[in-house]
Amino acid sequence: METDKDHVHLFINASPFLSPSDIMAKVKGKTSKIPREEFPDIKHLPSLWTRSYSVSTAGNVSSETIKRYVENQRKR
Repeated sequence: METDKDHVHLFINASPFLSPSDIMAKVKGKTSKIPREEFPDIKHLPSLWTRSYSVSTAGNVSSETIKRYVENQRKR
């Protein structure tokens, strides 16, 4: 995982039976629950995330290559 001011890069290994939209719904749902509990001032917001996301598959690329790519995004 790498974060920037306005986005997050996640490298997720998931079952092929889960759709990208289902995975992102779970990620966004779980990661918005804790801040809402900790900071009551943001409870009234309809969402902490936008509805958009981008998904890419790794194919024949090694995990190390993907990790380097994600880590290097911070330097851009």
